[in-house]
Amino acid sequence: MSSARLRVSLLVIGDEILSGFVRDTNSGWLAERLRGLGIPLERIVTVGDDIAAIGEALHTELARSRPRVVVTSGGIGTTPDDVTLEAVAVALGHDLVEHPVLAARIDQVVAAGAARGVPLSEGHARSLRKMARVPDGATLLPGASGVAPGVVVELDGGVRDPDNAGGAAVVVLPGVPSEFRRLVEQAVEPALLAGRGQPVHVAELQHDYPESALTPVLDEVVAAYPDLTVGSYPGRRCTVRISGDEAQVEAAMAMVRRFVADLDAEPTAARARAAWRAGWSESEHDAQA
Repeated sequence: MSSARLRVSLLVIGDEILSGFVRDTNSGWLAERLRGLGIPLERIVTVGDDIAAIGEALHTELARSRPRVVVTSGGIGTTPDDVTLEAVAVALGHDLVEHPVLAARIDQVVAAGAARGVPLSEGHARSLRKMARVPDGATLLPGASGVAPGVVVELDGGVRDPDNAGGAAVVVLPGVPSEFRRLVEQAVEPALLAGRGQPVHVAELQHDYPESALTPVLDEVVAAYPDLTVGSYPGRRCTVRISGDEAQVEAAMAMVRRFVADLDAEPTAARARAAWRAGWSESEHDAQA
């Protein structure tokens, strides 16, 4: 099996997100989902509904280390600003062609409307058929259904073969959170991600000191274990989070625990801890006032 680790990039697409009218929730959800699978989400890039901007972002992500899956979120509906499928085709140098399965599904929708006595106008039907046009060579994700399902374009052999370290796949998904999540769980994971993760061990420690108080020991941890991911997050109780190989993580966290225990035994450190708590209490009181 190839030693190259599968990685994921996410392109979030939409003027409404960049303008603040809509909040992106897909990126955080996908990050958490991939963490559970042991697959790194390396980049989250947000661009507007612009063919050139989408293409530039796509080329940048495909140029990163492989094997790689680039997931897009948004911009595959019926309105003029839904240009993601066209942008992907242009960026990859593929024609935009009508997918027969998607076209048949849209024809069924149009026919069903007419049968119920609510026929679609020609303009409405034409806008629906826009969603059947995909980059040449794109395939429907297994299990995907509906008129706007996920499609995948596989490059340089794709990522389904774990021995292919140079492949990539571009997965185009709708931005509606319920549909995005359904397709990731039911189609993207089983088709492209299953069995490709490497579990990452995570350990956390919370403490009552200012974040900077633990900088000396965190510097030591980074020097001793350069392959680990070390993070510190301030709050009423600061959190130290270390992730990576289990044995190294536990050894590194033992260093942090010893350091905190030594702080707890120092009278000056106790005063710093009390001042930190008092400062947070005041800031919370001001926020509620």
